[in-house]
Amino acid sequence: MAEEESYFDHDADMGVVGRGPTLEAAFEAAARATFALMADPAAVRPRESVRFEFEEADPELALVTWLNRLLGEARSVGLALGRFQLRRDGARWIGEAWGERWRDDLHRGVEVKGATLTMLAARPTAGGWEARCVVDV
Repeated sequence: MAEEESYFDHDADMGVVGRGPTLEAAFEAAARATFALMADPAAVRPRESVRFEFEEADPELALVTWLNRLLGEARSVGLALGRFQLRRDGARWIGEAWGERWRDDLHRGVEVKGATLTMLAARPTAGGWEARCVVDV
């Protein structure tokens, strides 16, 4: 199964969906979907990176933690992110993302404030994994 990201409608917020051959790949796709709401990932140059680790045994809660940590890290240093990598060792997750400082010619979409527990799911599918939740925009 190829990695894929998509959306679903949810009132004033936005639902993000990430699909991939592994749980980690589905989380990476969900991150791309989240950050694509703010800027075109193809226009974001991978000039700087953020890296962090977290502990979470529950895969669904790990998705929310992953997305919220990415949003917080990006916001704290003023980065638009466009590339993501996540590894897992049991309950320990190691994430890294690449992007660049916001620039005048980088079109800003809607601001994503955070990932929520609404419609949260991380589950195996016939072709791999799907990870989804609603993000507050």
